[in-house]
Amino acid sequence: MQVILLERVAKLGQMGEVVAVKDGYARNFLLPQGKALRASQANIASFEARKAQLETENLETKTEAEAMAAKLNGQQFIVIRSASDSGSLYGSVTTRDAADAATENGFTVNRKQIILIAPIKELGIHDVTVHLHPEVDATISLNVARSAEEADLQAAGKSIRELAAEEEAEAEFEISELFDDIGSAALEDDIGTDKAEAEPEEEAKAESDED
Repeated sequence: MQVILLERVAKLGQMGEVVAVKDGYARNFLLPQGKALRASQANIASFEARKAQLETENLETKTEAEAMAAKLNGQQFIVIRSASDSGSLYGSVTTRDAADAATENGFTVNRKQIILIAPIKELGIHDVTVHLHPEVDATISLNVARSAEEADLQAAGKSIRELAAEEEAEAEFEISELFDDIGSAALEDDIGTDKAEAEPEEEAKAESDED
């Protein structure tokens, strides 16, 4: 099917271009989302009559999108999720989760603007693209963690594996100290027992010497 583009479409063309696309792509995406019209003579004539207006509107929305991108670019949002010790999520972080995280922090973003190659299924910091306009994208980061404290550590540059290794080392150190304390207490008990056993013998010897 041939269509005339009403806006720039990535990897397809610029506003006003007539391009050939698969029928399903046109019917399921381009036409219902108002990104293109069937390239009939009537639609082409209609576009030419509205071209100046469409270009003006596109420029205005592009300017607004660029202003939003300047604020949004580089922002990091925390998403708290349950996960295993190895860092695998019990579930996944989706485009809706990403949009909600941005919205909760004062940015107007909907899930259709979020671009994820695949759902996020691991703890850590993940870069995500936000499609603000056909010609404007922004990049945000999702800090996916099990707690706010863990998110702070990840933001400081520590990976989930490093955090797990530190927790394991700390646990081993605490166990080692516990055994040291138990050993010291046992040694003190042994010394006390020996001393208690020795005292009667010393007393008996002293009485014998007196006789």
